[in-house]
Amino acid sequence: MSKLSLVFLVCVLHAEVRTMTLRQAVELAVKQNPDVALARLDEEKARAGIRTARGPFLPRLVVGSGLAYSNGFPMSIEGSAPSVVQANAQQFLFNRPQSFQVAQAREEARGAAFGVASKRDDVAYRVAALYLDAERSARIRSLVANAMESQQKVLDTTRAQVLEGRALPIVEKQAALALARLRQTAGSIEDEQAAAETQLAVALGFSADDRVRAVEEDRAAPALPASEQEAIESALASNAELRQLQSQIASKQLEMRGERSARLPRADLVAQYAMMAKFNNYDQFFNKFQRNNGQIGVSLQLPLFSPGVGAQMAQTEIELNHLRVELGNARNRISAGLQQAFRDVRKSATAAEVARLDLDVARAQLDVDLALMQEGRLGVRQVEEERIVENDKWIALYDAQYAVEKARWNLLRLSGGLIQAMQK
Repeated sequence: MSKLSLVFLVCVLHAEVRTMTLRQAVELAVKQNPDVALARLDEEKARAGIRTARGPFLPRLVVGSGLAYSNGFPMSIEGSAPSVVQANAQQFLFNRPQSFQVAQAREEARGAAFGVASKRDDVAYRVAALYLDAERSARIRSLVANAMESQQKVLDTTRAQVLEGRALPIVEKQAALALARLRQTAGSIEDEQAAAETQLAVALGFSADDRVRAVEEDRAAPALPASEQEAIESALASNAELRQLQSQIASKQLEMRGERSARLPRADLVAQYAMMAKFNNYDQFFNKFQRNNGQIGVSLQLPLFSPGVGAQMAQTEIELNHLRVELGNARNRISAGLQQAFRDVRKSATAAEVARLDLDVARAQLDVDLALMQEGRLGVRQVEEERIVENDKWIALYDAQYAVEKARWNLLRLSGGLIQAMQK
């Protein structure tokens, strides 16, 4: 066995076809989709930022040693007198800029949570769309196989008629061309199914070598909002993207307040301890030697001149206005998207009804042709051609039905009710 064949065999053995329902696929995607996982990591990072911002308000204790030998007067090392053991503690008591940084970190963590919800909704709809594509391809592939079988019968009948001199050779060529086109369609549908199942596997967090296959099931149509206006009002009130933008605006406002408070006084708690040693000559140069020494107090700072604060506030104001424009655009985009989604639902439902009626006509015509064939008034070729027409109508109906379901899921995504509808 060649190395190339061995690698191919290993890949095939590792690949796995997983079969699941639409609800199972969406639930799994919400748990382990890579994009959702990245959004959750961003949320965890934002929550860790709260602890980082609160850190200066907690006592910070540093213990070390300034151990050194002194020859002559005991001089300082890095601002501290030589000591066997030394400890320094510091804590913010009053620092408004840092307080606003803590509040801003909390708001950013809140916004990150909205980001997770927004990404979860987007992933749920993308998985639902991929699932419907895979399911559609599987069903249409079966119909195309039936059409190929009927077209093969048409070709065999036509060949027999040509040999008997009851049909022209051009009719046989037309039948062969129709069969070749169906085979080409079957290959395209097979490729579409493989691509959809692979993309679905990747969206669910599996390997690109795996596939997720749709289960044929009878799903009830998801319930839609009672009215277009109700859907728009609900989306504007609870849409995760809007709430994330609102959170970003609140965070920028806190940042601006923090920059403005840079002119306020600050107070820090400071404490220090040092254990001295006689070999540093303290007893020779000072009236009294004391081994254990400590001090505690409050450090006060009053900023008198901060030339960069005004420029920082101006930059933050520009960013704040930018976010407000984004929020307005997002509101308009969501409202317009919901209006279009309702139109798409109505349009696809009408198309599905037309496709169903068209199929009913084709099936009725096939019943008539079968009756005529049993009476000997119609040949096999005409009946099989009518079966092919019926197959085409089935394909059109499936396409219309999947368009309806996709339109409904998209409407629920925009209105913020997709995940809840999936869980029912």
